[in-house]
Amino acid sequence: MPALTLTHDGFLLHGKPFRILSGGFHYFRTHPDQWADRLRKARLLGLNTVETYVPWNLHQPTPDGPLDLDGLLDLPRFLELARAEGLSVLLRPGPYICAEWEGGGLPSWLTADPNIRQRSSDPRFTGAVDAYLDLLLPPLAPYMAAAGGPVIAVQVENEYGAYGDDTAYLAHLADALRKRGVEELLFTCDQADKAMLAAGSLPGVLSTGTFGSRVGDALEVLRAHQESGPLMCAEFWIGWFDHWGEPHHVRAADDAAADLDALLSAGASVNLYMFHGGTNFAFTSGANHDHAYAPAVTSYDYDAVLTECGDPGPKYAAFREVLARHTDVPDEPIPEPSPKLPPTEVRLTASANALVSAEFLAPAEHFTDPPTMEALGQSYGFVLYGTELPVIGDHVLHFTGGVGDRAQVFVNGAPAGVVERERHENSIHVRSPEYGARLDVLVENMGRANYGVRIGDPKGITGPVTLDGKPLENWTCHRLPLDRLPELPFRTTDTPVAGPGFHRGTFTVETPADAYLALPGWTKGVAWVNGFNLGRYWSRGPQRRLYLPWPVLKAGENELTLLELQSATTRVAHLVDAPDLGWTARD
Repeated sequence: MPALTLTHDGFLLHGKPFRILSGGFHYFRTHPDQWADRLRKARLLGLNTVETYVPWNLHQPTPDGPLDLDGLLDLPRFLELARAEGLSVLLRPGPYICAEWEGGGLPSWLTADPNIRQRSSDPRFTGAVDAYLDLLLPPLAPYMAAAGGPVIAVQVENEYGAYGDDTAYLAHLADALRKRGVEELLFTCDQADKAMLAAGSLPGVLSTGTFGSRVGDALEVLRAHQESGPLMCAEFWIGWFDHWGEPHHVRAADDAAADLDALLSAGASVNLYMFHGGTNFAFTSGANHDHAYAPAVTSYDYDAVLTECGDPGPKYAAFREVLARHTDVPDEPIPEPSPKLPPTEVRLTASANALVSAEFLAPAEHFTDPPTMEALGQSYGFVLYGTELPVIGDHVLHFTGGVGDRAQVFVNGAPAGVVERERHENSIHVRSPEYGARLDVLVENMGRANYGVRIGDPKGITGPVTLDGKPLENWTCHRLPLDRLPELPFRTTDTPVAGPGFHRGTFTVETPADAYLALPGWTKGVAWVNGFNLGRYWSRGPQRRLYLPWPVLKAGENELTLLELQSATTRVAHLVDAPDLGWTARD
């Protein structure tokens, strides 16, 4: 029997009345040495539960490989810490999670197969899900409530009603969880829309809603769909996410608090989305695609209760006051902000040409036509394509299938321009100075779509390439996933930063503390500190600084490496004590 059960209008936990007061906190978006701090702050807010997704694509990066439960992915450690803090857990294993996460959590090795019907009862898809659950659930069994653990409920899929209506698929997932020993309460969640709730629900499984405002209307729709049982908002949207080139989203604390109060006054349970957003480290940010491709920024601050660095934001005090009207809140002060590193200047004194360095990063592979990133067996990062131009003079280079997602084009090492998917571009003018001139195309995966029918969109060069309408063939490819930084041919220099290149510098820290990497004068690229990938930066904004967690640093000498893709007016970076998430819609 599950620990969490239902009454006609609420929950019982171990037979006693229980209202779920939860906060979203994705373990994989926060350094593991900071998990305990964030969980403590959840308890001090007045929450009794935390919610987390599980990213399939990171935990199982290859179809036949072992499950990765290390570092950022040490889910058992996270669950143990939640239990130690006295918090219950809502577990959302997917297989699809959305979350503004790369591919919505679906592995690229799975979505790359066009013959598989994603998120459906297609046995090729459910077979892959079953194999994943065979790996995932045994290590989590000790953390289920049936074994005395903190996990009191498990989600079946995620907002499926916005995607499909394959009830057999949902039933397969629920059965798959039960067959693998999950006794806990199962639930679905969908937007508070009649049609979506109908398509995404499953008989015998609790339906919950997702919404951020118009609380009364949303609960009315949810109650009309489900005549009895608890009302619950599984994602109470208190902020929002950002795309590159768009404003930073904020929501006033008093506005969000008023809606939270209305929700709790109606007797509903809640999961704040997000309590703590964290960061899309490395290449994990997703993308949306409505009228145009729109990649998400590195920060997942989300204007959440805790800021990206884990400090209480304006919503912390406002929400704590609301929660105190409906539950007992710990009689302890609001947590103080974390210590911050003093302002530090980092001079990048060594460089390595990125196009030349490709030979050090990966061997060349040869193809008649340029393959996609997926065809190369690569999920993230970059691919460097190259061939020869059989002409001289001015010509039109055309990517017949477009690019996924941003291509920098070079002729004999000189930049010819940039082609961007989000701008619906697929052609560029090139000038060949000689017969046999070298054409290089550096393509960046900016994030796979995490929502809608475009999940699984291909990356790299996604079709034949023509020059004045004639196919270009005989391509070389270098895979550049940059999942780790190897030794590169750095040399000390003070020359201008021009063209794709790696740049390295060192700085000294007395006591590790949180910081933000500010890069005024730099254009676009990726940053690593001590080999830890902080994520992408881009002068396009709105985000202007990258969060640097204190556990990444060490007392003494530390190393900063930048891959600058375009150019910079300086060789200096700065470590500062505050974020800059950019302009807002009100600015």
